[in-house]
Formats: sequence, structure tokens, C-alpha cells
Amino acid sequence: MQDSRLDRRSFLAAASAGLAGAVAGCAEPQADSSIEGDSSYNPDHDNLATGSAFTDLYDAIIESVTQVRVFGIENPNTGAKGRGRGSGFLYDATHVVTNDHVIGNGEAADIQYTNGDWAGTRLVGRDYHSDLAVLEVDHVPNGVPPLSLSEQRPVVGQQVAAVGNPYGLEGSLSAGVVSGVDRTLRFPDRSFSFSNVVQTDAAVNPGNSGGPLVDLEGEVIGVINAGGGDNIGFAVSARLAERVVPALIESGSYDHSYLGTGLRTVDRLVAEANDLPEATGALVTAIVDGSAAEGILEPSRRTVERRGESIPVGGDVILAMDGEPIPDRHALSTHLALETSPGDTLSVRLRRDDETITRTLTLGARPSVSR
Repeated sequence: MQDSRLDRRSFLAAASAGLAGAVAGCAEPQADSSIEGDSSYNPDHDNLATGSAFTDLYDAIIESVTQVRVFGIENPNTGAKGRGRGSGFLYDATHVVTNDHVIGNGEAADIQYTNGDWAGTRLVGRDYHSDLAVLEVDHVPNGVPPLSLSEQRPVVGQQVAAVGNPYGLEGSLSAGVVSGVDRTLRFPDRSFSFSNVVQTDAAVNPGNSGGPLVDLEGEVIGVINAGGGDNIGFAVSARLAERVVPALIESGSYDHSYLGTGLRTVDRLVAEANDLPEATGALVTAIVDGSAAEGILEPSRRTVERRGESIPVGGDVILAMDGEPIPDRHALSTHLALETSPGDTLSVRLRRDDETITRTLTLGARPSVSR
């Protein structure tokens, strides 16, 4: 194996402590797990159980799923360096997709395939805002195919499998269904949320991060990046990955659209406090200086108390963007993430002072994050 140091750039700082505690598979300093599994999958073919559709799925894709082992992870509390582990999957003939937080602040990374082969890597790109990273690998076993990102939108109840390396147990599969779609995840120490997230009840544990969430056809519907509690796991959607990953391979980074507003979904309490005809849309609560929204949109200026809750009053209510209805802030976030790019000019339909008006604005790019 050749030198596996990441020569595009040094790994940057790890995700915040709040995120690190909430996201499964963080590449944080750790001793070798007391739970170990054989990295190769060699069953006794003379005495196999019948299995199921998930067995067929596993056999079809497992060689394309990798363990990612990161070295030089610095413990933020002690400063000591160790190693961490996560998962990944082969995206094309030379690249593996994983999570940005799996890479963390590490200095080098190797990957291991389920046949036992190891490969060195080079970091070609990473994106904090989508929690995606791409590694170029120096070896792919013969005949191992890349996994495809699904072009279909997932639906609630769809059967899926999470494949990866929970707690270092190589080549594990857990089955479940899609529990929710188009979720928005917020973490305490992040300025921006994750948009268009897929929720599943397939078991997701530390070490699964970066691995694929696949449908029964073996297509990736999401890149696993978080476990939120019992029977709740999350994955970066294939739709967002399809936009981000090619850019990471080509240029090493990806620019996300930036509106520059604080938002609150117009629920019943917000609608009543603002004398709105219906509970729909996203109320502008703040505007960032110098952003696309400055001088175009108007934020709320005061709050009132309703049932012990502070409710913003006044300000524009965004109802649609380029003709696409915006029923809540989740829809707005998803529209920006999947349908727009920095520099695009948008037509925004909004309610202001009992009138429905239309304004245009040109989107900026999210500011860089210091890590």
C-alpha cells in the first residue's frame, strides 16, 4: 500500500462537539472496539439458509461498501491523537463517498473492502453543509461495481437497508423502511441545517456514517449520516448527493445557495398573531446584512406572547419561489438546496401588509465555515 496521507489539503477541524455527539460514526479518537468481525464474507456455500430479498440485496452490493479508517484524529478534550472509523461506498471506478464528519480532523485515511483488501486514499473534496466527502482510492478489487444514486424520490413505507460497519462490525446490514422524507435537521452548534433528509427506522449506529441507505434494487437513496435515537436514523438524500458529489470530484468544493434570512414556519399561532388568512408559508424573522434578501425582503420587527411562546409579528411571508409553493420553511430550504444555485435570480411571491406581491432577488453563496 502506498502512502495514504491526504495530499489535496490537510484535514480540517472536526465538527462541533454538539454535532459530534449527535451524528453516528464520528471519526473521533477511540481504542480498537472490543467487538470485532471478520472483514471478509466467506459463507459455507454447502450449508446456507434460504435467506430473503435482503440476502440477495446484500450479496449484490456488499463488495461495493467499504470501511473507512481515519488516522490522526485529535481528541478536542485531551489533544491526544487516535483513529476513528466510518463507512463509505464506491461511487465510480476510483472514488468512494463518505461523510465529512467521518473525515473530521484526521490526517490520513485508508479504506478496507469486505474481501479484506486495503487501499490508500487521497481526499479530493469535502462539504461541511451537506456532510459529504469524496476520497480517491488507489485500489479497487477486480469486478467490484460502483453503486448508483437513485433517481426516484423515496416514499414513506418503502423498504430499505442500511449497510456499513456499526461499531467496527464490517459488512453489516440492517433493514427497515423509509419513515419520513424531506426532513430538516438542526444541530446546536451549526449555523445551517441539513435539508431534504431521509428518515429511516433501519438501525443506524456509530460506524454506519458514510455508508449507503439502499432500496431493494441496490440503488442508493441516501448517505447515512446520523442516528437520532431509538429506531430513528437519517441520511443525506441521493438528490442532494447527486448535486454535491460531482462538484467535489471536479473542484473539491460545492457552493450552496444562500438567501440570508431567518425563517419561521407559519403555523396556527403565527397565523393568528399576524392576522393571516391561512397557516401557510415561511415568515421572515431576520435578514443578514449584505445577503441576497437585504433590501428586498422585510423581517418581523417585534414579538408577542401566545400560550407562553414568543411569536414574531410583521415581516414578509414567503408563499412561493419561481411558482413553486412554499408551505413551510422545510420546503423553502429544500427548494434552495435542490433547485437553485448561487447567482440564480428568483421570483418570490410573498404576503406583506395584507397584500400579495412579487419580488425578485439574486441568490448568493453560503459563507465559508471556519473549522
